[in-house]
Amino acid sequence: MSNAKRYGAELLGTLLLVFFGVGSAIAARVEGGVVVVALAFGFVLLVLVYLLGPISGCHVNPAVTLGALLTGRISSVGAIGYWIAQFVGATIGALLLWILVEVGGVKDQSGGLGTNGYGANINLGGTFLLEIVLTFLLVLVVLTVTSRVEQSVIAGVAIGIAIAVCHLVGVALDGTSVNPARSFGPALFEGGTALSQLWVFIVAPLIGGVLAALVLRFVLGPGWRPAMQSRSQGHA
Repeated sequence: MSNAKRYGAELLGTLLLVFFGVGSAIAARVEGGVVVVALAFGFVLLVLVYLLGPISGCHVNPAVTLGALLTGRISSVGAIGYWIAQFVGATIGALLLWILVEVGGVKDQSGGLGTNGYGANINLGGTFLLEIVLTFLLVLVVLTVTSRVEQSVIAGVAIGIAIAVCHLVGVALDGTSVNPARSFGPALFEGGTALSQLWVFIVAPLIGGVLAALVLRFVLGPGWRPAMQSRSQGHA
C-alpha cells in the first residue's frame, strides 16, 4: 500500500468524522442532544474503521497516531504524514459545516460550530484532566483491539462504543474532543474563544495518547510485540 493512499485515507476519514460527528452537534436538538452526538461519533467511527482500516489503520486522530508511533506501529515520517492529512481533513470537514451554517441556512444549535470549550460547566483544570482520561480510554481501546488478530472482526464495534462513551461523559462539559484535529477544524472557522482555548484540546489528548501507549504493555503482557504487518502498514 502506497503512502499516498494511506495519507488520502486519513484525510478522507478525518473529514468524514468531523462532518458527521461535529455536524450532529450543530444539528442536534437541545433535548437528547448528548445522546445524538455520542451515537453519531460512535457510528461514523465504526463505519470508518471497517472502510479505511485495511488502508491506513483508520487513525483519523493525532492522539491515536502518537500512540501508534510510541508502540512501534508507524515510523516518525509516516506519523508526520498522518498528522498533516488529519488536520487538513478536519479543516475541510469544518469548512463544509461552516458553509452549511453561513450559506446553507442551517441553524447552529451548538452556538459555536460544534467547537470544544470550557468555562460554563467545567474549568480549565477540569477540562485538562477530563480530556486526558477520555483520550486515554479511546487510544488504549484502539491500540489493544487492533493488536489482537482474533478481535479484528469486532474492532470497529469496540472503538465505536469507546468514542460514544467518551462523548456521553464529555459533551455536556466541554463538547468532548479526544482528537486534536477534530477540535482544530471547527475552532479555525469559529475563532474567538474557541481558538484561544484550542491548545488545551491539542495538548491534553496527546498526553492521553502517550499514557495509553505506556500502559499498553501491561494490558497485553510483557511478551507483546507489534505485528510486522501493523509495523509496515502503519495500522493503529
